[in-house]
Amino acid sequence: MPSHRRTCSLLDAVLSAGGELGVDQVLRHIVETAVVLADAEYGALGVIGDEQRLSRFLPVGLSEEPAAQIGPLPAGHGVLGQLIRHPRPLRLTDLKEHPGSGPVRTFLGVPVRVREEVFGNLYLTEKRGGARFDADDEAMLSMLAAAAGVAIDNARLYHESRRREQWLEALGEITRSLLSGAATREVLGLIARRSGDLAVADSVVVFLPDASTGELTAVVAEGVDAERLDGTVVPGDGSLAGPAARTGEPAVTADLRTDPRSYALRERDRAAGPAVAVPLLLDARAGGALWLSRAAGRQHFSGSEVELISGFAEQAALALELDRRRRAAEQVDALRERDRIARDLHDLAIQRLFATGMTLQSAGRLIERPEAAARVGRAVDDLDETIKIIRSTIFGLRTAAEPRDGAGLRRRVLDVVESAGQALGFAPSLRMEGPVDTDVPATTAGQLLPVLTEALSNTARHAHARRVDVALTVADDVVLTVTDDGVGLDRGAFAGGDCPPGQGEGGLANIRWRAGQLGGLLRLAEPPGGGTRLIWRVPLPNGARPDGSG
Repeated sequence: MPSHRRTCSLLDAVLSAGGELGVDQVLRHIVETAVVLADAEYGALGVIGDEQRLSRFLPVGLSEEPAAQIGPLPAGHGVLGQLIRHPRPLRLTDLKEHPGSGPVRTFLGVPVRVREEVFGNLYLTEKRGGARFDADDEAMLSMLAAAAGVAIDNARLYHESRRREQWLEALGEITRSLLSGAATREVLGLIARRSGDLAVADSVVVFLPDASTGELTAVVAEGVDAERLDGTVVPGDGSLAGPAARTGEPAVTADLRTDPRSYALRERDRAAGPAVAVPLLLDARAGGALWLSRAAGRQHFSGSEVELISGFAEQAALALELDRRRRAAEQVDALRERDRIARDLHDLAIQRLFATGMTLQSAGRLIERPEAAARVGRAVDDLDETIKIIRSTIFGLRTAAEPRDGAGLRRRVLDVVESAGQALGFAPSLRMEGPVDTDVPATTAGQLLPVLTEALSNTARHAHARRVDVALTVADDVVLTVTDDGVGLDRGAFAGGDCPPGQGEGGLANIRWRAGQLGGLLRLAEPPGGGTRLIWRVPLPNGARPDGSG
């Protein structure tokens, strides 16, 4: 190509490269232009990554066989490696004399600098017609490399500004979601999606810690293999997310397939490649991790990308903290409301019912007709029963605030009944009378709770009930009664009486055995309206205490 034509072509290439805004488009355009201007068979641009190795290689006109002959990629051995180690123009007329060159004869390479730092190298091989690369080719390629450095810098700045803009838009969307009171899982899912989009990741997982085991559980997963990754449990040690959660510093790997910290994917996903895990800071300490991965062969996560992902992790931690504080505030409000209701019931309802009962009792003595006096007496009994129910309700409202650890028997019975509501589909009624927390020994309480659990479980599985009433009475005996309005018992099984030793199967036999261990008994009956009534009665030792001492 005549020199003046080549000069014009070079100027056109510089101008067109400067007009490109995408880094990949700029790189490929530079290589294609270099091949045409130098009249070369093959060209390539290698991007230098960590440890002076090629992180990317963009060939033009280069088939797999010549590429393999040049040298392993992206290791950067042979001639390519020498240019990486010594970033200055390199022109070779006979590569057979150069160690590690392979069968390629002519070679020309120049470094591409961006702001005085070596970004990569531009390579040309095999000048057409068997000619050699000369000084003019070297000068032309050096000028093109200089123009490429400016174009690459402009494209990177544009890409970075555009990504920052998208990042701010995503953070705004996440902030609005947080302030709107959206559920935590919904916010974490949004964070995972947007971080994956901006970091161009194939899979994104949010890991949260289990305080009891020290392991991390995937609570949200997005992207490739999301269904399989969701719920994955990884150890605190031996996983990429573990060090990030424990130390508060990002953990990065170029290839999950060979990294010993790739616990979650090493054996099950051979396509996994670069990955990064950044910490979720909870209460100024690392607790969980935001984990992203790309498919094998893709570019590893850069420092700027790790910084961007860390910003999303901060938003995820903020979402968790807001949710924790919101739930704590809601719990405080609920407890205050419970306490107010309990005071109102005690101060208003019980006192008025008690006063009404006293009035009816006094009036009953003045009634001459026996039938009317009997009706008034039954009304007084109903009022007494109502007062007991309200007192049990008051206690339930106030004990709901008790911590689970070291809670009394009333609290634990209430927990069992509340848990059974999920299986039953409705909340059973509960009434407790007597010194439940003070006079029931630990041994009796240890048998009573499994009995109640088993009785409610049997009801949920077999009774098809629409109502369940639980009553626990402590006086001379401990009596647990569970009544339902379901299909009832098999009449031939127990004949409506005491459950005798050796009879009954499964849960009922276990309940009877627990009663026998304490010198008590199990009785099964059919209420007047149908259904089943289970009565579990055991004697209460005199002077017993909850710790089992008498």
